[in-house]
Amino acid sequence: MNETPHILVLDDQAEIRDFVEDYLSSEGYRVSTAAGSAEMRRIMTQSAVDLVILDVVLPGEDGLSLARQLHEESQVGILILTGRGETIDRILGLEMGADDYLAKPFHLRELLARVKSILRRRSAGAGERKPGVKARFSGWNLDLTSRELFSPSGVEVRLTTGEFDLLAAFVNNANQILSRDRLLDLARNREAGPFDRTIDVQVGRLRRKLGEDPQKPTMIKTVRGSGYIFTPAVEVI
Repeated sequence: MNETPHILVLDDQAEIRDFVEDYLSSEGYRVSTAAGSAEMRRIMTQSAVDLVILDVVLPGEDGLSLARQLHEESQVGILILTGRGETIDRILGLEMGADDYLAKPFHLRELLARVKSILRRRSAGAGERKPGVKARFSGWNLDLTSRELFSPSGVEVRLTTGEFDLLAAFVNNANQILSRDRLLDLARNREAGPFDRTIDVQVGRLRRKLGEDPQKPTMIKTVRGSGYIFTPAVEVI
């Protein structure tokens, strides 16, 4: 990651782009703005970008599809902006590979908190963990340094920043019942809102990537009224 994180704001509304750019620039970030995907890609080919703040609603474009493309083509962090109450967009955004979401209208301090959280987690994955730390469970191999997950057959399974942090939280606290609030604290470094379904969505995505039957999961089990528990024996090497 660059010494000064580079943030790209993609929104078709000029006032929002300028508003966010001014605020994040005043907080010490390098900020670029784009009104559409073509301009976004031009900027990304010219300079490394650490985080894209992406509006879901773009004229003639699908912000959710762009999130999926960014996730598949790069390692950039993704924060999606959705309209208030558009829960389905938030869930789909996370499923497409976004690291977090924020509903419009939003407070700038909340935006800053989400930005810092994503960048902090990405920075931790880049170099703050102890080298050579790996975890094995049920034939799976999780490299806590390179943030890579390999299936029992040796195939790499790509994880978003949020998915990796959640799986690492489970692995580091195996066979312990973890509430949603505790998982948010461990994996996302922020408190849950009254209707925050982030953890439930991330758990569902992790189960699919681990090949679990969503109706009968064997590794990440739901503890009714309490949260989740990661049941496999974990070997740390």
